[in-house]
Amino acid sequence: MKQTEAVDIQEYLSEKCRLIDKLLDEFIPPATQAPQSLHQAMRYSVMAGGKRIRPILALAAFEYCNGEQTRTGRAIEYAMAGLEMIHTYSLIHDDLPCMDDDDLRRGQQTCHKKFGEATAVLAGDALHDIAFGLMAKTGSTEVVTELAQAIGTFGMIGGQMADVEAEGRDISKVEITEIHNCKTGSLIRSSVRIGAILAKADYKTLMSLSKYGEKIGLAFQIIDDILDIEGSQELLGKKVGSDCLKKKATYPGVVGLKPARQDADRLIDDAVSYLNSFGDNRLIHIALYIGRREK
Repeated sequence: MKQTEAVDIQEYLSEKCRLIDKLLDEFIPPATQAPQSLHQAMRYSVMAGGKRIRPILALAAFEYCNGEQTRTGRAIEYAMAGLEMIHTYSLIHDDLPCMDDDDLRRGQQTCHKKFGEATAVLAGDALHDIAFGLMAKTGSTEVVTELAQAIGTFGMIGGQMADVEAEGRDISKVEITEIHNCKTGSLIRSSVRIGAILAKADYKTLMSLSKYGEKIGLAFQIIDDILDIEGSQELLGKKVGSDCLKKKATYPGVVGLKPARQDADRLIDDAVSYLNSFGDNRLIHIALYIGRREK
């Protein structure tokens, strides 16, 4: 990638992060509104930052399919905010002592460390609730169904269950791939699909974007596993090396560090192959950004 393209995608990501932050601030109740402790915990977790990659992918797919956004038709904005709330809810629950028992997330204390376990559980539940309310406001039952399937027992939640059951035992490459495809990949894939669905993409385009989302979703989690080994805690905003200490199932742990990196690079290349290579294609640049990320 040329240097100017790298700068352009960073500007695009930063600009869209600001938009998403504005939407989240709009749709989450203020911290001063009762129940205050719950709304404070929700805002604490959601507004802590993050890459916002899922809502950005939804928007980029919407743009790729020439979706039309109007002041009165805010469907893609509702979806973007909802996707980030779902992602944050999953992180809050993932960090709980009964799951990964993490103390640090996005450079600050995890929700349960700051507000207590009960409040953290309820904060995650409340974000889940608002997210589906926003998805309903898109006016698309297909989008609501898409998200429900992505995070259900055959998607994110099922992947989390498989991840818990895989701790401390040897698993195959097929098993770790399935865990990652469900736990992380399913929501990333659906984020892309939701943007395309709201843009009324044709069947062929939707299928191509689905494959793109599937490939970058798996690559994203493989790189997460790699960064837990050789990443920087300062950049990541969370402790490194925790997966190994907790005997978590990881892709490098199954295939080795170098093959894991090679597989991630191949997945990014495969993802790009499903896209049109002409024009100002943000989805290509986002895939390449995911492939080289350091946090």
